[in-house]
Amino acid sequence: MKPTLLVLAGGMGSRYGGVKQIDAVGMHNETLLDYAVYDAMHNGFGKVVFVIRKDIETDFRARLFDRIARNCDAEYLFQSIDSLIDPKELPQTVNRKKPWGTIHAVLCAENSVKTPFAIINADDYYGRKAYKTMAEHLSTLDTHSPNHAMVGYILENTMSESGSVSRGVCNVENGMLVSMKEHTKISYGEENGKRVILSQLENGVIHLTGKETVSMNLFGFSLKAFEGFHAFFEEFIKKNIASEKAECLLPEGASMLVTKGLGTIKCYTTDERWFGMTYPEDREIVKKEIAQKITENYYPEFLWK
Repeated sequence: MKPTLLVLAGGMGSRYGGVKQIDAVGMHNETLLDYAVYDAMHNGFGKVVFVIRKDIETDFRARLFDRIARNCDAEYLFQSIDSLIDPKELPQTVNRKKPWGTIHAVLCAENSVKTPFAIINADDYYGRKAYKTMAEHLSTLDTHSPNHAMVGYILENTMSESGSVSRGVCNVENGMLVSMKEHTKISYGEENGKRVILSQLENGVIHLTGKETVSMNLFGFSLKAFEGFHAFFEEFIKKNIASEKAECLLPEGASMLVTKGLGTIKCYTTDERWFGMTYPEDREIVKKEIAQKITENYYPEFLWK
């Protein structure tokens, strides 16, 4: 069976200021996700599963899903604050405004994913080579293989001119992920008249070279990964059930599989240049990038029949 593409599309878009998952960027109102699904389905994937919020369902169907579902095997499901939470603990979440992060989103989709699967963010452009690489890896796995994968990007190819970005900075040895740390505020700065890349961490600011391998949440897992993610999420909830903002993040959950000996993650690297929808200013940049790719015949003007 072909692998599944799992799309994390439940984000709140706090920096973007809107529902960026379904904002039009193509010549005929296609979204960034249209191009992601098109690339995936033409490079080895057989099904797409979207994780969304209930409150965007009507717009999501009208502006994206119904069109995609006419062209490939597609399904969507919901992520909410009470998903996977013990009802006895729900009173402690009364001040919570958003779900519990990307590991939580993945776990919400468990019953809909039946084959080895890749994960992507809804608002990032990955490039078709990355999908082909991942599909080839996943197609070799049985459903409970411990040999997972990721496609890593070069940090300087994933920076935004509009503001800070969140990236999982990877420690890679001999092509295998050793560990990964989520840096949630990486941005450009200036020192002595030179442009530098800075990461704001809890204990201060550090410099990055731009050559680091970073995660853009393009991971590939067998179904065995769900076991580790459940344990990771349960431990997170024990510590953070009353938190208004804490999130259980996929890069840290993936790193946990490696550091606890629950699996391996092969790190494929790509020189693809990222673009995405993090800030309002990014929309025009994305539209220009897509238009250029259509001009170059990388994409047809009309993606879907």
